[in-house]
Amino acid sequence: MSKVNWAALMRLGLVDLRLSPDRFWGLTPAELMLMAGSGGEVNSLSRTGFADLAASFPDGTRG
Repeated sequence: MSKVNWAALMRLGLVDLRLSPDRFWGLTPAELMLMAGSGGEVNSLSRTGFADLAASFPDGTRG
């Protein structure tokens, strides 16, 4: 688990984005980063990645 740099997040939210304290503390760090324009990249799953995932978590039979 990575540590959260609260000083940087507070500066971003309260100073740069001009959020009210209530609004700032109501957000998750991920939501705050999305508002700042970063962290929204989504990589699609490749065929190889899907095959690896399916092999790691095979469907079971119900009996």
